[in-house]
Amino acid sequence: MKNTATLLISCPDRKGLVAAIANFLYTYNANILHADQHQDAAESLFLMRVEWDLADFTLSIDAFAGAFQPIAERFGMQWRLALSANRPKMAIFVSKYDHCLVDLLYRHQSGELACDISLIVSNHDDTRRLADFYGIPFHCIDVTKDNKVAAEAQQFALLEQHGIDLIVLARYMQVLSPEFVKRYPQQVINIHHSFLPAFDGAKPYHRAFERGVKLIGATSHYVTEILDDGPIIEQDVIRISHRDSVEDLIQKGRDLEKVVLSRAVRWHVENRILEYAKKTVIFD
Repeated sequence: MKNTATLLISCPDRKGLVAAIANFLYTYNANILHADQHQDAAESLFLMRVEWDLADFTLSIDAFAGAFQPIAERFGMQWRLALSANRPKMAIFVSKYDHCLVDLLYRHQSGELACDISLIVSNHDDTRRLADFYGIPFHCIDVTKDNKVAAEAQQFALLEQHGIDLIVLARYMQVLSPEFVKRYPQQVINIHHSFLPAFDGAKPYHRAFERGVKLIGATSHYVTEILDDGPIIEQDVIRISHRDSVEDLIQKGRDLEKVVLSRAVRWHVENRILEYAKKTVIFD
């Protein structure tokens, strides 16, 4: 397993940024493995991701913030440091459709997702067998319009108990409350079965069929208080024709949904995403 640190930075764009960051890391004998940057001219913003090997790095992680602070203040940086050794703890929320859940569980078992799946939460008991197969705690919490507050209170307790860092909505067919979203900003990833912003909300495949579209898509995004309006992480599409029924669209869409969601989750746990101005940058 690799032992690396990743620094994510956003700040006003100006000359000398890359040199300052590289020189700082070189001072402490960092072996840079990956570096990627983006300048948004419209926003006059600089964004960067740099990852380095910690094997010969001479600055302790505990002392990093203090040592880096003068550079951060000089350039007005917002920054965070992530360590590969600190695997995020993930909770998966799911309803009856299990294709995205199955894909995530398989990819996690095969080592594609550098995180720990701590629990699965559902408002139906259908996917308990999958949780049992993979040895992951499963909690079925019924959600209705009358008990939503109490149901989310149970969910909050579970998430806090397990120290959850990331929540993945793998076709969880419930709208989270504003309180839920505020508790976990940029920590909830959803998969929507449409190429947003087209066909948001319920039954997008039916609406796409009614419009006779030639492409259908899937969108993974961070959850905000506005339904299906959060910063987009990943999207993909597939071509369809007049011969396809609604059932065909749903079947073809499921393949897109699971791939798009797994990409978004992987990029999040690998610290490849920076969110700004209601959108995201995905670093190589």
